[in-house]
Amino acid sequence: MLRSSQMWLVCFLVAVLYFPSSFCGHVVQLTSQNFDQTLADNKLVFINFYADWCRFSQMLAPVFEQASDLVHEEFPSGVVFGRVDCESEQEIAQRFHITKYPTLKMWRNAQVARREYRGQRSVDAFSKFIKEQMTSRIIEFHALSDLNVDTSKRTVIAYLESKDSDNFKTYEKVAEEFRDDCNFHVGVGDASLKERQTGENIVFRPQHRGVEGEMVFMGDLRNYELMKSWISDKCIPLVREITFENAEELTEEGIPFLLLFHHPDDKQSVELFKTEVARELVQEKGSINFLIADGLKFSHPLHHLGKGPEDLPLVAIDSFKHMYLLPKFDDIKKPGRLKKFVKDLHSGKLHREFHHGPDPAEQGHEEEEETTETDSPEEAGTEKETETGQGTETQKTGSGKTNSGSGRKEQTSPPETVFKKLAPSYNRYTLLRDEL
Repeated sequence: MLRSSQMWLVCFLVAVLYFPSSFCGHVVQLTSQNFDQTLADNKLVFINFYADWCRFSQMLAPVFEQASDLVHEEFPSGVVFGRVDCESEQEIAQRFHITKYPTLKMWRNAQVARREYRGQRSVDAFSKFIKEQMTSRIIEFHALSDLNVDTSKRTVIAYLESKDSDNFKTYEKVAEEFRDDCNFHVGVGDASLKERQTGENIVFRPQHRGVEGEMVFMGDLRNYELMKSWISDKCIPLVREITFENAEELTEEGIPFLLLFHHPDDKQSVELFKTEVARELVQEKGSINFLIADGLKFSHPLHHLGKGPEDLPLVAIDSFKHMYLLPKFDDIKKPGRLKKFVKDLHSGKLHREFHHGPDPAEQGHEEEEETTETDSPEEAGTEKETETGQGTETQKTGSGKTNSGSGRKEQTSPPETVFKKLAPSYNRYTLLRDEL
């Protein structure tokens, strides 16, 4: 009997050492061999990208495992908690651009969510998050009179014959992907009969608009990619609002910001900014983020620009190295001015001119523009001494002019970036690189 027990123990140890389990509780160890298949076989896959040497990864591991056990009790199938060791599975880490540990991403129907998980790292928070993700966001109405559209949100409405159709399945799949960007409604059968006189259809209703502002999807309702592209264009605006809640996410995208700082009661400047961006800068989408910011909440960046609430509205670029201010807000009304501002960022002209003054060909125009600008008292008279390699130089904050009689603009430095400081924190992640 003793020998039998010893043999069993030996076999067990061999199995542990040479055939490590793919599971830690209900957490699946994902590798290049089972990664794609796991995504394909489950509706929802929540993945922890980690490294064993990272202390934040070590702290997360038992919490993630406990959450997986709890979620498994409620969703025994269709939901998987997975983990990827980025040191041994570098190909997967590179494939999904993992730049910090731990990174938490979710896949739905084998499609990675556009937003990674940035919430609280606790068992309750993870469990709540998964439960919310497993709850449909499509609101069904049973009569047209029951259709209650929140006009403050972008809304998509589907008028379909049945929830058992391929059209509904496609709509449901797309709606889940954009659940955080739009409100989704559906009416089937008699509830939508009046709106289906020419067949099933899907409409988009912009914010603060009624039926008169609706746009109809003209493509095949069974075509997932086509519907996804159309809804993406409608639900993800060209100009977004930056808040303290989404600043980390936007900053991690790694592309510069073109910002409108405005007073929260000022809607006119917001609409003008959106109009001009749409008119001149659509082709720049993907190379720069167009954002609006509450100038009262984001007073710190204004302070770095030498401005205050009384100077709103203002337009500025944050390159994640420096901030550059458009001389006058009304300049955005001039054809091509906003486009040139962005072009000068990409060409390096903004940075060069802040350090060395305007290019000779444009110096006269620049000086004329600056003399007509109303400076704040701080900009008009504050000077500071800075130590340089050649000694001490006097420079003026804001405009960059000095009191020297030459009239020539001395070397200056643009205000340092503020929004880069809202990037992922070293107190929460192990960052692999810092290239913003």
